[in-house]
Amino acid sequence: MINIFTSMKKHLLLISIFVYISVIVNSQSFIERAPEGFDLPQTGVLAGKIDTIAYESNTVGTTRNALLYTPPCFNLETQYPVLYLFHGIGGDEFEWYVNGSPNLIFDNLIAEGKMKPMIVVLPNGRAMKNDRAEGNIFERDKVEAFSTFEQDLLNDLIPHIEANYPVIKERKHRAIAGLSMGGGQALNFGLGNMNHFAWVGGFSSAPNTKAPSELIPNPSIVNEKLELLYISCGDQDALLHVTVRTHEFLDSNNILHIYRLIPNGHHDFVVWKDDLYHFVQLLF
Repeated sequence: MINIFTSMKKHLLLISIFVYISVIVNSQSFIERAPEGFDLPQTGVLAGKIDTIAYESNTVGTTRNALLYTPPCFNLETQYPVLYLFHGIGGDEFEWYVNGSPNLIFDNLIAEGKMKPMIVVLPNGRAMKNDRAEGNIFERDKVEAFSTFEQDLLNDLIPHIEANYPVIKERKHRAIAGLSMGGGQALNFGLGNMNHFAWVGGFSSAPNTKAPSELIPNPSIVNEKLELLYISCGDQDALLHVTVRTHEFLDSNNILHIYRLIPNGHHDFVVWKDDLYHFVQLLF
């Protein structure tokens, strides 16, 4: 059985309870997948824009780059929510863009009215001076740089985005998600900084994900703090155990969350694009 839990806004408590009970009762052994063409250009759909941006990182001591998506009809007079979207251990700020077509997914969903227009930041999660995915990507300093990115994100990147782009500077309008190593980062950073993030998603999260009791030392506050906690993995993924242990801990502690176990899913962009498609529709 696939257990699905959603966090609803507090003032809609009665509706929340109804939806929560209905979803549990109607849980089935299959899940909805993204439709054909969801990640392809569609006729008549306005295109958002992907730009490379640069920011000063005091954490790393250098200028760092990230990609930034702005939605169709973007204008500086509108305040947007923001999603920070992370890559895996073998990638960089271009990995999602090259392999996952996130801009096309976003454009199509916005055109269909299924996604709130938002700014999406795709950073390099390897916080070191040479942050390229080259050589032995499993070297100790390169792996440790993914942990260092927490401080780069909180102290350098987010302040830069909020100083230079029209984003809403409140936790309820700030989301964090990622794939594999980036999924572990999203869970670690998001759950470790719920004063900064209200929407958290981990796709096929890697073993850098903290053990559940360390990840969530105080389970009683999570439902109050988070608007959404989303975890997912393919059922053929060798790293499935990481997501399962997290889900089981959340379940046993009555922490509201969405858990998607994707049939015949592997550790690849087929799964991650599907996750992104579903995750962003739930935001804000």
